[in-house]
Amino acid sequence: MMDAHSLRAELLRLDRRQSAPLYQQICQRLRRAIEQGLLQPGERLASARSLASELGVARGTVELAYGQLAGEGYLLARGQAGTVVSPALPRRVPVRGGSTAGRVAGELPLARAVAPPPFQLGIPALDAFPRKLWARLAARRVRATTIADMNYGEPCGHAPLREAIAAYLLVARGVACRPAQVFVTAGHRASLALVSRALLARGNRAWVEEPGFAPTRDVLQAEGHRVVAVPVDEQGLRVAHGRRRAPDARLAIVTPSHQAPLGCSMSMARRLELLAWAQAARAWIVEDDYDGEFRYAGHPLPALKSLDREDRVLYAGTFSKVLHPGLALAYLVVPEPLVERFARAARTVSNGPAQLTQAIVCDFMREGHLARHVKKMRLLYGRRRATLAAELQRAFGDAVRIELRGGGMHLLARFTGLVDDRTLARRAQAAGLNCQALSERYAGKARTEGLLMGFTNLASAAETRRLVARLHAALIVG
Repeated sequence: MMDAHSLRAELLRLDRRQSAPLYQQICQRLRRAIEQGLLQPGERLASARSLASELGVARGTVELAYGQLAGEGYLLARGQAGTVVSPALPRRVPVRGGSTAGRVAGELPLARAVAPPPFQLGIPALDAFPRKLWARLAARRVRATTIADMNYGEPCGHAPLREAIAAYLLVARGVACRPAQVFVTAGHRASLALVSRALLARGNRAWVEEPGFAPTRDVLQAEGHRVVAVPVDEQGLRVAHGRRRAPDARLAIVTPSHQAPLGCSMSMARRLELLAWAQAARAWIVEDDYDGEFRYAGHPLPALKSLDREDRVLYAGTFSKVLHPGLALAYLVVPEPLVERFARAARTVSNGPAQLTQAIVCDFMREGHLARHVKKMRLLYGRRRATLAAELQRAFGDAVRIELRGGGMHLLARFTGLVDDRTLARRAQAAGLNCQALSERYAGKARTEGLLMGFTNLASAAETRRLVARLHAALIVG
C-alpha cells in the first residue's frame, strides 16, 4: 500500500524522459492514490503553487492535472478553500496490496485505529470518558501555547505533571514521594524498558508472575534478560518458589493489588516476604499497579510501595486504565537513591512523551477531574460487572462458574462440560467477541483454564444480554 511518504516520493520522481506529459504523470499518481484509499473524500490537496514548487514544474502543469481530475470527478475546486478530493466519492479502505511503488521488501501494512471489540481486556469505559471536558482543557492549552512550550520537553516528564502525580499518589494510593522521583513514560512497556536500562545488565534474571502479562515477559526478553516464571496462588506470588528457582534474580515484577490475570490480591504475609527477599538479595521490585483504583468491596488496597522501608520498590502506574490508552502515558516512581541513575537513562534514550498531552493530563488532575472520574468509573464498573455476571449465569447456568474478585476491570468465567478454553476463545473471537483464554497467559504448562472477559465497555444491560446470547451461541453451538 502506498503511504503519504511513498506518494510524495513517487511524485518527486516524475520522469521527464517519458513521452507522457508531466501533467498526465501527476494525474496518474493522484488518481491511484484516491482509488487505493490513501487520499479520502473531502481531503484537501496542496495548492497548485506549492505542489509545483515541490515538483520543480510550472504552476500551469499542476493546474492542468487538477483540472483534468476535476473533470473526471476525482477532485472538486472550492475557490479560496482550495482543491479537495470529491466528497461525492465513496470512502475506501486503504488497499493492502496494490502498487509496490515506494515499498520496502518485507514492509508490514499500516494498522488502522479501530474501536475495541466486545469483552476487550484492559480498556476503560470509553463511552463514559468526559470528552467535552477534555476538549475544553485541550483547546485552552493549545491557545495558551508559548514559544517555550514548542521546545523539546524534559525527558523525565513535564514538571507540573510530576508534581500532580506525586500529590495524587500520596492521597489515593498511600505512596509518599518527591516529584523528582516520578518519571513520566510512554506506557507500561516504556517504563519496563527504562527500569531495564537503569538497573539491569544483559543476562540478569527477573521473576515474573505465572500466569502473567505477556508484554512484561516480551520486554524483558527483548532487553536481553532471563525471565523466570514464578507461580501465583490465592495469596499472590509464591516467593519461596522464586527463591528456589532463581535466588540470584535482580528484579521481580508483580501485580499485588489485582493480579493479572487471576484477579487475586497479594496477602500481607506474601508482601512482607517479598520485601524481605528484595532486601536480602539487594534486588528490586516493580509494583505494576495497573488498575488498583478500581475496587468494588471496601477501600482500595494500599500499594506495596507504601510498605517499603528499604527503598527496593519501584511503583509503576498508568493513565491507560484510568483515562484512555490513546494517551500512551504512564509513570514510574523510583527510590530516592536511584533518581540520578534513572534521569541519565531517560535522557539517553528519549525526549519524553508529548509535552502538550502531559500538560492536559496535569490540568485534568489539578482541577479535581481525575478523582471525580475515578469515583464515577468505580461505581459504573461495579454495575457493569454485576450485569455481565448475572447474564452469564442466566445463559449458561451450571455450566459456568464466575469468579468475582474484589476489584479490577475483567472477570474470569470457568466453563465445565465444554471444550478447552483455547477452543472456546477461538469460537468467541470468530463471533467478534474478544474473550481470552486463561491458559494462554502461562509461559509453561497451564494449571487452570477459563475465559477472561472485560466488562467496562458494556454500555447497557440490553447490550450485555445481546452479547452474552451471541457468546452462548458461539460456545455451545460453535
